[in-house]
Amino acid sequence: MNSVIGALFIYAVVLVMTRLSGRRTLAQVTVFDLVLVLLIAETGQQAMVGDDPSLTNSVVLMATLILTDVLLSLAKKRSPRLHRLIDGVPTVLVRNGRPDAEALRMARVSEEDILEAARSHHGLRRMDEVDFAVLESSGTISIIPVRNSQSG
Repeated sequence: MNSVIGALFIYAVVLVMTRLSGRRTLAQVTVFDLVLVLLIAETGQQAMVGDDPSLTNSVVLMATLILTDVLLSLAKKRSPRLHRLIDGVPTVLVRNGRPDAEALRMARVSEEDILEAARSHHGLRRMDEVDFAVLESSGTISIIPVRNSQSG
């Protein structure tokens, strides 16, 4: 029964801390957000299964991790250089319908990945229908279709 109570307590603490820290939507999770979630999960898991009998210790560790994440996000807002270092920068993968082989290799993205994004977001079927494809720092691929010269 202690495990159940501990699990419910940790659940409530993580839920409150996450809301207070201003977490973005899951679609915007960065590598650092993922690391934070994994560390909090490990910290909470120890308290829930009894490896760490101190719920207080787990809560303090989780609060420290979330505070560190909040402070890091504030530092990234103040320093574009730090933001680029931590979150990366967008990479142009296709320019004027032509894939950049070196950019694709460095990003470990295939032409099929680009065409999948083009189909799912714009209904495009061929690379020559893609004006630009950009690998965003979030890991998503943004597609800018070729403008139809007849539509203006």
